[in-house]
Amino acid sequence: MTLAIFLSILSLHLVAAMSPGPSFVVSVRTAASEGFRPAFGLAVAFGLGAVIWALAAMSGLSILFEIFPRAYLAFKLAGGLFLIWIGYKTFRHAHDPLPETTLLASPRSLANAFRLGLMTQLSNPKPAVFFGAVFAGLIPPETSLAVKGLLLFFVFFDETLWYVIVARLFSRQKARQAYGRAKLWTDRALGGMIALFGVRIATQ
Repeated sequence: MTLAIFLSILSLHLVAAMSPGPSFVVSVRTAASEGFRPAFGLAVAFGLGAVIWALAAMSGLSILFEIFPRAYLAFKLAGGLFLIWIGYKTFRHAHDPLPETTLLASPRSLANAFRLGLMTQLSNPKPAVFFGAVFAGLIPPETSLAVKGLLLFFVFFDETLWYVIVARLFSRQKARQAYGRAKLWTDRALGGMIALFGVRIATQ
């Protein structure tokens, strides 16, 4: 694999990671409502989730989805329902007051945030198809395990870094104050967006 191909794969993944989706919406809402620490846990989980989907694509999961479309449908339905549930909970708790986040305590533990992030990332099987298409077209069959491992590391790095940036931006005091002033309608809008992503994943 040439350096140009390696960088092309990472560039395509970074663009895909930065495109708005359920992970982005969950990250923004968590950072604004609960602060940087839980949103950082989400970011690490999103990175791990991207690696899992990329590794699955390398193992032929995207081909398996093509051979057994019902398996892909089951993944989509399960993931879509999970996101709809997250959206419903966000909408339902829109009236709840904005929790105070301090250096000593967080409304959501890192472990809890990590679980939420991983489940959110894995609820969408489309990354497996994305990675499958990119890898099939750009990774030569003779590529060594070391190069594939390095590629997976940078997939994790790209995804995590992007969501750490999102977490930092939306957990700033001004962002939290703006969110607090419009929490009711913001949570309703974000909850609706997450649920809509769930519907799209389940039906497309």
